[in-house]
Amino acid sequence: MTNVSQAALHPAVDPSARIEVLLVGMNGDLRGKMIPLGAEEKVWKNTVRLPASTQSLDIWGDDNDDITGISLTLGDPDGICVPDRRSLTTMPWGPAGSKQVLATMHTLAGEPHFVCPRAILARVLERYAERGLTPVVATELEFYVIDDGWRDSDRPMPPKGLTYRGEPNGFQLYDMSATAAMEDYLATVRRYCDEMGLPADATTAEFGPGQFEVNLLHRPDAMAAADDCIYLKRVVDFAARRHGLKATCMAKPYGDQAGSGLHVHASIIDKDGKNILDVKGGDPVRLKSVTAGMLKSMQDAQLIFAPFANSYRRFQPGSFAPDKVDWGFGNRGTAIRIPDKDGPAARVEHRVAGADANPHLLLAAILGGMLLGLDADLDPGPVTTPDSAPENPDMLTHDFLTAVDRFRASAFIADTFGEAYRKLYGDTKRKEAITYLRTVSDFDYRTYLPRI
Repeated sequence: MTNVSQAALHPAVDPSARIEVLLVGMNGDLRGKMIPLGAEEKVWKNTVRLPASTQSLDIWGDDNDDITGISLTLGDPDGICVPDRRSLTTMPWGPAGSKQVLATMHTLAGEPHFVCPRAILARVLERYAERGLTPVVATELEFYVIDDGWRDSDRPMPPKGLTYRGEPNGFQLYDMSATAAMEDYLATVRRYCDEMGLPADATTAEFGPGQFEVNLLHRPDAMAAADDCIYLKRVVDFAARRHGLKATCMAKPYGDQAGSGLHVHASIIDKDGKNILDVKGGDPVRLKSVTAGMLKSMQDAQLIFAPFANSYRRFQPGSFAPDKVDWGFGNRGTAIRIPDKDGPAARVEHRVAGADANPHLLLAAILGGMLLGLDADLDPGPVTTPDSAPENPDMLTHDFLTAVDRFRASAFIADTFGEAYRKLYGDTKRKEAITYLRTVSDFDYRTYLPRI
């Protein structure tokens, strides 16, 4: 990370220290290689290789060659892991002196591989650069910390001793006693962020027991913002391990508690560093058009915002997770919220994605939608207010397979992600959705078996 000092990257080195070269997978998972520090030079010479299919693995780790055709069918060819030196940072949980770096998969011919989420986001950012524009992005990640006993019960449970006013499952929103109860864990999260140079800002307790949110500061570099978010997910995970806990970014780990979101704030600056969304007290025409672009593409991209079967349990009426394709000024119940329309802080907030979303694909989808509103004058339709809402608004789906089918048929997705990735991602997720539908659950047995 750009804020990491050379001293932090070169402390007293443990003989077992390593550098981890990390690729972002389809599902936001990190896969890669551990290289001894003594052999670090090979990382920067672009000689670290992994099969290109590494980034196409499904949630179970299967390469789905029968669907994708990029593994055994082709001989499972290697790709080149090209490290992004800007993402080089420490690895506080590893042996002293250990480092980590994010890489972009390239073909053996030296081109960014179509299967790499970082390469997909880079192509979207090139479109902004062609227009002399730069997105400024920040993310807000919600997650749950659960007791490590889930391994025995296969069910999440709050950390022992975490209660709200005596109730183990009570709401803890913004309650400082909840952050105090998890002070040691949160201090480790903060220390890891500081050592890695992550721009972590506020930490708050959220609704659910053991649920927290960490905000990351705005970056005038969307790739760095996505990298920050993927690293933050790693931080909360390894900090939890340090304290005998488990951190999860599942969208809905508890059926009767709040889901976890991944909100994105975005503005756009020109070559002079001026925020082009700033309406200076006037009519927010451009803000509305950018909002309309995100709304227009929202249903097609829902599979990016909600990539798993569990993700769709979060979209419930009456919750803060939006279920309508709508927008509003300062309205946290809408899919797109405009927190500010005047001044340097003028921006949009995209509130649809769950914490389980892949940050790089998420930003590609959001920024791709915003481009629609930059290149044409679009109307977002009536604004949603506490007193009024549009009649018969378009709806986000509650069904995994429906989202898959919309994604696979979308011209917007093909344009933003590439036709090859639309097919690979869509077909892989269709297999996951079909597997989910074929699985008979405990609910079926408890509800239907005794009565039908």
